[in-house]
Amino acid sequence: MESTITSGSWKGFLGRGLAPRELEALLAVAQGMTAKEIARLMQITPGTVANRIENAMYKLGVHRRAALVAEAMKRQIISPMCILLAGLIAMHAAMGDTDPMRRDRRVPERRIAQVRIIRKAESFDLHA
Repeated sequence: MESTITSGSWKGFLGRGLAPRELEALLAVAQGMTAKEIARLMQITPGTVANRIENAMYKLGVHRRAALVAEAMKRQIISPMCILLAGLIAMHAAMGDTDPMRRDRRVPERRIAQVRIIRKAESFDLHA
């Protein structure tokens, strides 16, 4: 049986290239935590967290946190526990924009120009 670490909705697999504390930090990064939040969780300093994340990035050959998570998923070092839910969300997004509850942001109307025109017209009336 393979050893795992579970953190939030992510599962990490030991023995696939990362040290246990690096894997723990990686799982926290996958959850979107900052270095300070991870430090509080792991009870270490933020500098140590940065070192653990940098070591994991070096081992996986990436330079950014998002790439670290993607590469770890690609190598099956980590995986989301709610893979079915993620699949459903991806399918729903691919189906199109037929959802009537979805609100798209509209371009704001140009009211400033109208106000300036009206005020100029008022100023001409006052001087006449």
